[in-house]
Parts: sequence; C-alpha cells; structure tokens
Amino acid sequence: MKKFLKNNRWYMLASFFIPLALMVIAYLTLGIYPGSDRSILASDAFSQFSNFHASFRNMLLGKQGFFYTWNASLGLNYLSLVSYYLGGFFTPLVIFFPNQYMPDALYFLTLLKIGSAGLAFWFYAKGSFRLPDWSRVSLSVAYALMSFTTAHSEIIMWLDAFVYLPLVILGINRLMDEKKPTVLFVSYLMLFLTSFYMGFMIGIFSVLYFMARMLTNWKIYKKSILPYGITSLLAGFASLIIILPAVIDLSTNGEELSKITQFKTEATGWWDLAAKNMVGVYDNTKYGSIPFIYIGLLPLALCLFYFICKKIPWKNKVLYGLVGAILVASFYIVPMNLFWHGMHAPNMFLFRYAYLFSFLVITLAAWGWEKLERKNLLQLVAIFLLLIAVFAIFWGVKGKDYDYIKTSSLFLSVAFLGLYAFVFTGGYFNKVPLKTVSILLLLLMSTEAFANSHSMLNGILEDWNYASRSLYTDPYPSIKPLVDQTKKDNDFFYRLENLDPVSSNDAFNYGYSGISMFSSIRNRHSSGYMDQLGFRSRGTSLNIRYPNNTLLMDAFTGIKYNIAKTKNLNKYGFRRIDSHGDYQLYENLFALPLAFTAPKSLKDLKPLLNDNLGTQTQLYNALAGTDYEYYTFLPTEQISTENATVENHGNITTITEEKHNVAKDVTWQVFVPANTQAYFSLYPTDFAELESSTASVTIDGQIRKTQININGQYYDLGHFPMDRTVTFTASFYGTKSVSFQDPKVLALDTMAYQTATKKIQNNGVEMKVGKHSAAGTVDLDEDRTLITTIPYDEGWSAKVDGKTVPISSFQNAFVSIDVPEGKHQISLSYVPKGFMVGAISFVVSILLFLLYLRFLRKRSTTE
Repeated sequence: MKKFLKNNRWYMLASFFIPLALMVIAYLTLGIYPGSDRSILASDAFSQFSNFHASFRNMLLGKQGFFYTWNASLGLNYLSLVSYYLGGFFTPLVIFFPNQYMPDALYFLTLLKIGSAGLAFWFYAKGSFRLPDWSRVSLSVAYALMSFTTAHSEIIMWLDAFVYLPLVILGINRLMDEKKPTVLFVSYLMLFLTSFYMGFMIGIFSVLYFMARMLTNWKIYKKSILPYGITSLLAGFASLIIILPAVIDLSTNGEELSKITQFKTEATGWWDLAAKNMVGVYDNTKYGSIPFIYIGLLPLALCLFYFICKKIPWKNKVLYGLVGAILVASFYIVPMNLFWHGMHAPNMFLFRYAYLFSFLVITLAAWGWEKLERKNLLQLVAIFLLLIAVFAIFWGVKGKDYDYIKTSSLFLSVAFLGLYAFVFTGGYFNKVPLKTVSILLLLLMSTEAFANSHSMLNGILEDWNYASRSLYTDPYPSIKPLVDQTKKDNDFFYRLENLDPVSSNDAFNYGYSGISMFSSIRNRHSSGYMDQLGFRSRGTSLNIRYPNNTLLMDAFTGIKYNIAKTKNLNKYGFRRIDSHGDYQLYENLFALPLAFTAPKSLKDLKPLLNDNLGTQTQLYNALAGTDYEYYTFLPTEQISTENATVENHGNITTITEEKHNVAKDVTWQVFVPANTQAYFSLYPTDFAELESSTASVTIDGQIRKTQININGQYYDLGHFPMDRTVTFTASFYGTKSVSFQDPKVLALDTMAYQTATKKIQNNGVEMKVGKHSAAGTVDLDEDRTLITTIPYDEGWSAKVDGKTVPISSFQNAFVSIDVPEGKHQISLSYVPKGFMVGAISFVVSILLFLLYLRFLRKRSTTE
C-alpha cells in the first residue's frame, strides 16, 4: 500500500483537487466564496439544508437525540430525517462550524464531496482500465463535474452517492475477476447507510451492470453469481439499521406511491440526448425539465467509438447497449421512470437517476479508449465530425422546445470537438509522446468541464438564485439569546415560534420546539390534522406553517413564546419579557402543556370537513367541557383601493392589478366589539393561480406579510379590549389578479377563550422531555384519556407506573393513552420502529461477512 500511494500520489491528488479547484473558480466567478454575502445554496435549499446540518451539529454536541427531535413540526423521527438528508460520512465535519456559519460548512462539504467523487473514480479507473495515468485523471475530472452533479450541487445530500457509485462497480469487477468481495461489501454498505434513496437507484443499476458483465463471459463469470448474491445481500441486511426504520416511517406516516396516469414523460422530446450532451446546456431543475446526462464530449465520442470498434466483441456491445437502452427508455416511459424513483414521483429535480446513464457512458468510453490505436483513429475522428453534424442539424431543427439552449453551447461544443480531433490526430500521427498527449487532453477536458460547470451554476443562479448568506447569519446573534433565555426559565416542555422567521426550519438551527417545517421527511398524519386545525399543510404536507392561525391553536399546541420584530405585539395573553437586537420575546400566559386529560368520549370526535374554525371549536370545547361559540364574523366595508379593481361574484372576491408589477392595495373598515382578537380571513379560491403571491396586512403601522399559498388564512389584526372602529389595508403582490372566498373579519371572543383555556389548564399534565422520552404525573378522580400533542408514531411506547400500556392515535395524529383513576407516573419513550431489528441485522450481517471472508481465504489456500 505504501508503494502504491507513493507511485500514484500525484494522480490521486490531481483527481481530487482539479475538479475541486474548477468548482471553486466557477463559484468565484459568481461571487460565491466563504465570507461573501452569497450562499452556496439556492434560495429554497439555502436555509433548509443549513438548518438540518445545524441540527446534526446539535445532536453531536448532545443537545438532542439521534432517534427523535423535538425541534421539528411538534416532533419527528430524527433517524429517518438523517437517513435522507444527513446520512453521509462527511456530515460530522459540521462539528467544526458554529450553527451561525453553517452556509460556510456546506460550501466546504460540497467541494469535499465533489473532489472525493473524482478521487473515487480514479480508484475505479486504476483498477478497471488499461489507460495512461493522466488519462484516468481526465476521466475522473469529467465524472466529478458531470452536469448532473453541478446542476444539482445545491442538493448536498445526493453528492455522497457519486463517491460510492464507482467504488460499487469497482467492487463488482474485483469480485468477478479476483474473487475479492470486500470492496463491494464496504461500498454497498457505505452507500446504503449514506442514502437509501440514491442507494436504491445505484443498487438497481449495479445489478443490471453485474448481469451484463456476467453474460459477456458466462463460462467464467457464472461462478460469481453466488458470491455476488451473498455479498450484496449481507451488505443490504447490514444497512437495515438505517433503511428499515426509514422505510417503516415513510410507509406508516402517510407516504403514498404515485399513480401512473400517462405513458410518456412530460416535456421530453426526441432530440433530448443531443441537446443535453452539448456543453453548458441548462434548462431547469423544477418542472418540465429533461435529464442532465452530459459528462463530456470526449467520453461521449469514445462511448460511440466503443460500439463501432471491431476489437470489442459484439456481445459486449449488445449487453451494455441494453443497459443504456433501459436507462434511455426510462427517460421517456412513465412507469419505468417512476420505478427508478421508488414509484414515488419526484417533487421537482426530475430524472434523479440520470447520472447512471452518464456513468455508463464514461465507463464504455474508457473501454473504447483502451482499444484506440493509430489504425482505427480515423474512426474516432469520424465520430467527432458526426457529432458536429448532429449538433448542427439539431440546431437547425430544434424549434421552440429548446429555446433555453444558448448559441454559445453550440459554438463551444463544435470548438471542443474540433480541438479533440486535432489533439488525437496530431498526437498519434506525429508520434507525440503519449504522456504529452494525455496531459494535453487533461487540460482540454478540464477546460471543457469548467465551461460546463460555470454554465450549470449560472443556470442555478437564474433558476433559483443563490441566497444571501447574511439572511441566515445576521439574525442569529439576536434570536439565539432569546431562545436560550426561554430554556433557562422552563423545567417542563414548551413550544416557541418566530413571527419573523428566517426560514420555515428555524427550529432545527436555534434548537427550539416549534410547528413550522419544510421537509420531505415528515409525519403526514399529524400535519394533515394540523391542516384541518388551520395550520396550512396542503397536499403531501411537505410544508406545515405556523403563521396566520388563532389564539386557540397557540394554546392547544403549547406555544408559550413568540419571537417577533414587533415591539408591541398585540396578541391577547402575550406579554413582552425580553429583547435582543431587532427581536422581542413574548410569553403566552395561556399556553397549554404537552399533555392534558380528557373524557374517553373525546376519541369519538370527528374533524369537520373544510371547516378549521368548527374543528377548533369542537376540539376546544371537548377538552374544556364547555359549549362556547368562540368565533363570529364581522361585517366589513371597503373604503378605498390603489392600483386595484375589486370585483364580487357571489361569495368570490377578485382583486386585479391596474399597473403591472405594483402592489394591489385594498383598504377596509370594520367595527370590532370589546374583548375581541380580530383576524382578517383570506382563503384563496384557486391555489394553482397563486404562484408565489404574498399578502401584507397593515394596521396601526404594523405590517404582517406572508406567502398566501403556504401560510394560514387568518391575518392577525390585534386585540381590542374596548369597542373600536378599525381601518386596515391589505396589499397583494406577485400575480396579476388573486381571488378569495369573501374576505371577512373574524372575531375571537377572548373571554370565552380565557375561561375555556383555564379549564383545560386544570386538566393539564406538565411533561419533562428527554432526548427521546417524556414523563409526567397525573392524579385523576376517574378513568380518563391522556391526550398529547406529540405526533403519533409507532415508535412510541408508554408505561403507567412502570407497566407497559397500549398507545392509541388521537385523530390519527397525536399520541394518546388511557389512564385509570388515581395518581400515576406516566412515561413515554421513543425508539424508531424497526431500529432494533435493523441493529441486530447490522451486527449479524457483518459477522457473517467476516466468516465468509475467512471461508474464502481457507478455500483459496487449499486450491
């Protein structure tokens, strides 16, 4: 090993640092570097991934558990979140970065992963292809900077897979050729532990690759079927420690498979392969995109050369061609496309397996390069000319579907193809030293990779925008001390929400328990019920948001604190207790604890369809044992407009702009009776027309602005202890027109709210929470049901006085248990369902693999 490292250190360093350096230069041209005010992450991914990695750092510091987090939408299976977003061996490096500077940590991790992908491919190339050393480096650069990687570089958790893919294929080659399974076992295991999602795709591809390679020499390779089966199965069973809990969590918490509604994939066309193999072609990573398959013009040409080279057996061409055909067909056929995604349609970032086609192209290119000689060089030159012709013909007939392709892509593609032809013909026919040709090709391929990477990053900038780093870092010194102050003042569990959040995932970063969250890993059952209670979480519940709900829901969910920039928060029962920088801390006197007891009949409660106020009312009355009408609607009068035309059709109000790209302002007036918390109700008639429309409600100089489609419908107008006529203005941005179901002012009777809340508080059960547990004491005069606001998950178990009792699901959303009369100690604990089975499988599988290795060694010594 020491000799190997000494002889190959420069090639290894080049394979790691060249793609890394090219990415750094590409980022620098966009003004992205540590300490700059432009984040490495696109706007939607910016805070999400930064916050998730901040939470992982909190976990490493012992501030939260590995199984469960209280800092995510009421509470969440954290192991499942880690398995999708954070399950990489690079992730623990965030420990060296403070939470405030997590964008810088992600910059470092992104570059590290891209460099590591190049290095991993070099090891694969070194062990698989008979090529000059610098040619292997060239292929490594092309692989690390393929379009799929750079175009999706903001999706940092996917980058780990590109490190393990070449190692998995190298492991298959070593097992088949040398009967050595260790590399394959370790690579599979690291891949599956890193990302079960990408691991599934690579797992399927690797099986196809194994089958194709086996059939190229059935007589010899058929003996590898059993070793491959044993190795891959043991690696799969060992990875169940992560995969099994994640799959169970997804299947039991509301995740559903997508339905097949059409045959051909949307937006794909017959020229896609030509279009996306040109240099610097970026369409988008939202909806209506086509696959990112570019991995370099020279690998593409050499891949085509592979299929015409007479020295390569036709059987090999057919078999590997079939693998490629399956991938290409999957781009166009919906059932096949869905299969690669685990039968779950992706939410943007389409064709997430397209990098497998790129990998196949570069692998076939390397095999073709092995067979390249002076006598068949003209075939390669002919392919260069053919590609120039194809690109030119495509450019002439491309039509409007490919308008996103810039003329520079055509010129660059033709220029690089010409340069490659010149280098090969000049080098081979003039007998230029092979090393010199290899280095020239490395320089040329690196230049091409840089040009393409710059275009991909610039595409992200135009498509998503790279967010301002200061948006994440600047509020931290003000918000964090207020959050920490609440922790000092409380022994029991409570929740907190920021009315002026940095993002929907702030709770992960600042370490508080909240409601808002945006995540692909979520509890859809609890979020769905929360949506029925007025916390907007539509569709698949990727989002759940706290803003724009009522005091009843503040109390029910245990929101004890609000943080806000507003210096005089006009919410009934909230009082300012501290401030720091631009932010104030407010305490809610009517927050309920994590659990409360209620009559057993509460289980029979049914949410009211499309009536969040009615659902709130019946739930609150059932918990309090009251029969109050908390809400009434007040008549409003429209008194003025600015740049807005207001039309009323039945109960539908449509507000249309007069001047484009200027706010539409409508001012109303309403008489509010005493002891009222007032809200302006805005419920869209068509969410599809909203896009990113926002509404901003101004009253008494205070402004509350939110995005209409992802936040609730009740815009707080304030608390009014005395009768008052109120004037307020709503401003709408983002679309030409917007329609609502009869905008009204909602009045909450604060006296009824206060009385009912105190009754529920009398039945409250204060709970102390651990990293994945909660405990409290109850004293009951009769048998009752303990209702918590802990999202129901099959991983929870409960004990009453040390004896295990069954857990039920209240409204299919929250943990609930029956408690008998008397004084009892209640304890809840969480272990993800499937984890213990997975842990046993992990240990047993590794032991079995070690025994299998010992068996192989003994057999090899006796042969």
